[in-house]
Amino acid sequence: MAHILVVEDEQPISDLITMNLKLVGHTYSKAYSGSEVAGMLEQERTDLILLDVMLPGLDGFAVMQQIAHLQIPVILITAKHALADRIKGFELGAEDYIIKPFEMLELLARINVVLRRNEQAVPAFVCGGVEVRFAERQVKVDSQAVDLTAREFELLEVLIRNRNIALSREKLLELAWGYDFAGDTRTVDVHIRQLRKKLGWEERIRTVFKLGYRLEVEV
Repeated sequence: MAHILVVEDEQPISDLITMNLKLVGHTYSKAYSGSEVAGMLEQERTDLILLDVMLPGLDGFAVMQQIAHLQIPVILITAKHALADRIKGFELGAEDYIIKPFEMLELLARINVVLRRNEQAVPAFVCGGVEVRFAERQVKVDSQAVDLTAREFELLEVLIRNRNIALSREKLLELAWGYDFAGDTRTVDVHIRQLRKKLGWEERIRTVFKLGYRLEVEV
């Protein structure tokens, strides 16, 4: 998984972001001011930066100018919602611009998009005897290929990319089936049952009472 630098001066927000990054398997570093960033980037490999704009010391825009030569992808996360600020962020090279407050699942989804775009995404996920190769859309259990339908694979990918996070049936429909899917949420139950059976994940894909499901993976 990726190593992500979180630059956020509000500690509760920083803690919330890093807790969720850890849950889905990323590693992270934290900075609380813009002036710390350049020094930290010299000391450790960083695949992505989540950067607040309104920071003590150097603000996020100034940080982007300072580190532009490193060509590390940046997602700006800020309360500054004016069009002029968003344009400035993109002109400085931001890959994405997220306005506070934000949904954590949306942030994780956008991180995945940026990592894929910059070829930092992990090519495979391995858990126990199960290996999932995303680009090839191949799944093996104990080195034996397993046939999944296209929808089963998409649902599995959503669960893996949001592992250890409880996802409602509605959210799973939205992420795996698409926003305009008009089906019954019971279709999620049917596909989850198939995934459990095919992968031997009866205990790993947990039912979350009155909500949905969570893929549980050791971190």
